[in-house]
Amino acid sequence: MSAIKDWDAYRAALRERGREFSALHPELVKAFTALSGAAAKAQHLDAKTRELIAVAITAITTCEGCMDAHVRKAKAAGATREEIAEALGVAVALSAGATFTHALHVLDAVGE
Repeated sequence: MSAIKDWDAYRAALRERGREFSALHPELVKAFTALSGAAAKAQHLDAKTRELIAVAITAITTCEGCMDAHVRKAKAAGATREEIAEALGVAVALSAGATFTHALHVLDAVGE
């Protein structure tokens, strides 16, 4: 299987750009880091479940940096390729459902 993207190179470049942005707007990056840290604290869900949810959401939001980070974290928490694929299936179904619902709104906008 060949990769579509070199994720290690992407991650390294993203981290470098993140350091640049942090130098330009340190308070924002500090706040984002605090928010991310607070969201990562497991209270009721185990780490693997939380990361599978995050992976599914990244497929919908199309944030490649988030995708990279949460796939790595999901694998570190013990998620298998099959579990990640199942979580992605939920994301695909929900995206289709959202599109279906919005299609109904479009039809409302068209009128009768």
